[in-house]
Amino acid sequence: MEYISSFIHSLDAMQITAATFFLIAIIDPFGNVPVTINMEKQGLKISAWQVCLASALILLAFLMLGESLMRIFGIKVEYFAVAGGFIIFLMALEMILDIVIFKADVEGNGNLVPLAFPMYAGPGAFTALIAMTAEYAVPNLIVAVLICILILYAVLKGTHWLMKYLGKNTLYIIRKFFGIIVLAIACQLMFANLALVFN
Repeated sequence: MEYISSFIHSLDAMQITAATFFLIAIIDPFGNVPVTINMEKQGLKISAWQVCLASALILLAFLMLGESLMRIFGIKVEYFAVAGGFIIFLMALEMILDIVIFKADVEGNGNLVPLAFPMYAGPGAFTALIAMTAEYAVPNLIVAVLICILILYAVLKGTHWLMKYLGKNTLYIIRKFFGIIVLAIACQLMFANLALVFN
């Protein structure tokens, strides 16, 4: 009961909102709608709940264990946040400029690979979560992850509806918009934590 009470008192609406928006931008469920449809055309049966459950478990496990792993390697959160901010900066450039910087060699078919990992619960989301622990409380990040998973579930269930009524151009614009947001947040992560590193 004491843990639950502490968890609830740690919740902050502003942090949850900011973290949710950031994670949605990184996970990019709207931008990946055409990818999901293409996989279904290839004969793969997409199960929204399986993808979301696997993604949630992977993200939450990394959120809870990631900082411990950094301690094992002797890495401070501030330094990881600077490095993570740089990686996220490059990801934002991919989204905005339509270029490929990171090449994924992961193969597989089904809901776990490549949808849950590495598409949704992948290196970008891992980096974002650990980087955000430098500024946001973990309970807020847990709630943000769960909200993102609910949004991802809604998008996966409504994939064909989104493609039909929004179209590729609208989804393209949404991806660009999120790319700019991700770029701004990446800069904030880098510069804010650089100040901590040098102080």
